[in-house]
Amino acid sequence: MDYQNILVEITSTTAIVTINRPSKLNALNRETINELHEAFKHLEGDGNIKAIIITGSGEKAFVAGADISEFADFSVSEGGALAANGQELLFDFVENLSTPVIAAVNGFALGGGLELAMACHFRIASDNARMGLPEVSLGVIPGYGGTQRLPQLVGKGMAMEMIMTAGMINAEKALATGLVNQVVSQDELLPLCEKLAAKISNNSSVAIGKAIEAVNSGFKDGVDGYQAEIRLFGESFGTEDFKEGTTAFLEKRKADFPGR
Repeated sequence: MDYQNILVEITSTTAIVTINRPSKLNALNRETINELHEAFKHLEGDGNIKAIIITGSGEKAFVAGADISEFADFSVSEGGALAANGQELLFDFVENLSTPVIAAVNGFALGGGLELAMACHFRIASDNARMGLPEVSLGVIPGYGGTQRLPQLVGKGMAMEMIMTAGMINAEKALATGLVNQVVSQDELLPLCEKLAAKISNNSSVAIGKAIEAVNSGFKDGVDGYQAEIRLFGESFGTEDFKEGTTAFLEKRKADFPGR
């Protein structure tokens, strides 16, 4: 599949999606959001892909924000539609994928860039990474899930400070607050993410998909996360992966999960 703004590389069971707009510091525009949606949808449907890594081209930015020139003259209704469409096509879509998505944050992750990283299942950052939600400095608020996911990750107080000051935090502060899982050098970033993806690939993709659904359930209004866990735990017993995993354990061998 041909894309204008992203690159997709597949190595064994891992896909690396790179946002490739270096002249714009990989800023998200509508075309890029649409291309990312199509790429993730395609990779989700590929049974050979067990993990996805998303990063930005170059060493300066993961995604430096949204492309402001696209919506500077929007009306109230157009602004609402922009947020709703973006969340449906990309941010909520990524969060609810059954294939794990790792954000390799290689520089600035601002505004929509940080919102994209937070929609991923977890985040690894390079030591030059800088993260923030600067929207209030433009007279608007985060619209791609930032006001919801940031408090979930760093707590309400820290999220309020970051949003209201429109400031950036460095990688070490992001690590200390739980916004990212690990911090490494720029050279180590993708190799570490690929190593983590390989570890994920050794496990049952069916069970991982159910685990993602169970964890996400605990953050959704009107959903009892414990009940979701009970249901999904029970469903696991009906899978071929469960039969293979338990049989391999009892036979003291490595499991060869069929992914069903």
